Amino acid sequence: MENVGAETETKMALTVRNAEYFYIRIEGSSEKAYELLAKLASAEVSLLAFSAVPFGPNHLELTIFPDRSDAFIQLARTSGWVVAGPQHALLVQGDDNLGALADIQRMLLEAGVEIYASSGVTDGSGRYGYLIYFKEEDNEIAARALGAVTAPVASPRVR
Repeated sequence: MENVGAETETKMALTVRNAEYFYIRIEGSSEKAYELLAKLASAEVSLLAFSAVPFGPNHLELTIFPDRSDAFIQLARTSGWVVAGPQHALLVQGDDNLGALADIQRMLLEAGVEIYASSGVTDGSGRYGYLIYFKEEDNEIAARALGAVTAPVASPRVR
């Protein structure tokens, strides 16, 4: 009998990047989120990922994954944004195939990493992106387990 799991693992082509993310809570509607995103774009702060979720009756919580944390932190300070972070997650990108996310989950479980949250998306052309959140103390273990191409490097805390 073949070991199908091992065969799948050797065929997985992954790009794994250690990504810093920041939280910003804003009062108001999605118009405020648009204004923040437009300001990031005009300052040439590129994003790896972004999410916005309701927080209470009148706020949105934005999760921002800048490509370059230093540029984001500088803009946040000059804009007066109240920012929490950085926190760390892994951004996994690869060729979409049946069981790809299960294989990644297995690799992390075998390394003793507990996944706090995750979110994935496909591009519709055979590729996917998968954000995986951990407790900070598991970040380095998770990065090693998946072979992250960028080492965990902490940015200064935003105040």
